[in-house]
Amino acid sequence: METQLLETMFGRMGARLKISETVSRRRPAGIDIRSDKWGEYFDIGVEATDLVEYEVIDIQPRQKHLLLMARRDNSKQKFLCGHDERHWFVCAVPGESVTNVRSAMEALQPLEVRTAVGRRVKRIKDRLRRRNKAFVRQGEWFFVPAPELSVNPKLVLRNEPISRGGGSKPHLCQFLWRTGGDAVYVCRHYPQGVTSDTYTHLLRTNSEAGGWDWRQMFRDANVYVRGRIWHPDHKTVVLDGWHRVLMNTEHLAPGARNVVFLD
Repeated sequence: METQLLETMFGRMGARLKISETVSRRRPAGIDIRSDKWGEYFDIGVEATDLVEYEVIDIQPRQKHLLLMARRDNSKQKFLCGHDERHWFVCAVPGESVTNVRSAMEALQPLEVRTAVGRRVKRIKDRLRRRNKAFVRQGEWFFVPAPELSVNPKLVLRNEPISRGGGSKPHLCQFLWRTGGDAVYVCRHYPQGVTSDTYTHLLRTNSEAGGWDWRQMFRDANVYVRGRIWHPDHKTVVLDGWHRVLMNTEHLAPGARNVVFLD
């Protein structure tokens, strides 16, 4: 692996990169964002037996974004690395045809978002902005206007979290309304959520489970929000009117972590 070349390419977009062999479960193989006394950096952990080669296949220094490919004998995984508002990020990207930063950003838009963009956004340069006529984006979440939506005010929830699971920090929504979805119970031990039956079984068989700060959430519901949406890593957005909530397509990528939509 051309370690020095990779460090140089990451440096061109203003980022630091460290590559080293993984030695413990606390530092698993893969790409992550870590911090030290000098700030955030990209961390690539490689297992000694893993014959993987990383290559930067496109870089946009002004955007502070690059497209990284992990190549193994039988597979290729692509990752969009960059800076979004306040922090560096890495995101697995689906699609074999992705060859540059722009196509990676487009591939991360769900079909409903791309359809809305095609209908409402005429200028190509506006299609990947955080806010345009088709959507508002905050991190991994897209909010698409739903002007025809009518909801029962009694069913609207306040200050409700939405999460991609896996222990990620939730985004909080001032007003939220949902339909459908599967009820699950979530705690730090089960960030992806468990069914009601599993939850009941855990409480009966594990004396400590009752103190795990459980929260009932809903998996893969149709969710709509309005008002303020806030998160410590992102600038607060204010949505005027109801918007449908859609998660990016990282969960479809070969290199993705386990991801679910919880609210």
